[in-house]
Amino acid sequence: MSAWLIYALLSAMTAAAVAILGKIGLQHLDANTATAVRAVVMAIFLVGVVVVQGKMHLVQTIIQDRKAIFIIALSGIAGALSWLFYFMAIKVGNVSQVAPIDKLSVVFAVVFAVVLFGEKISVWGGVGVAMIAIGAILVALN
Repeated sequence: MSAWLIYALLSAMTAAAVAILGKIGLQHLDANTATAVRAVVMAIFLVGVVVVQGKMHLVQTIIQDRKAIFIIALSGIAGALSWLFYFMAIKVGNVSQVAPIDKLSVVFAVVFAVVLFGEKISVWGGVGVAMIAIGAILVALN
């Protein structure tokens, strides 16, 4: 099995845990405040990973590259907005409906990759992306 596939499956499983644990944790909390606490925990955890890997010296390389730091900052803002909206959605909605709609990010990512990076997608790939979109909507509609 390819490394990318293993990582992608682990990502999917841990993302599912975010939905379930988030729904449980949000029962009596403000979604935005809970998201902020989650972000702090994530930041501490990820800094710990970088320290354990002995890669703290690479932070300077990123900071010195103005374009890279700008794009990474925009990515961070997009991620934070995604978390805010996701936690707000699971706070008031059903995980079984919110999670599939959230996974439309796959469809958007493929479309953006084709438009922005000129990535090629086969006819079968296009069918698969369409099926993801249709499936997400059907699951969300119950």
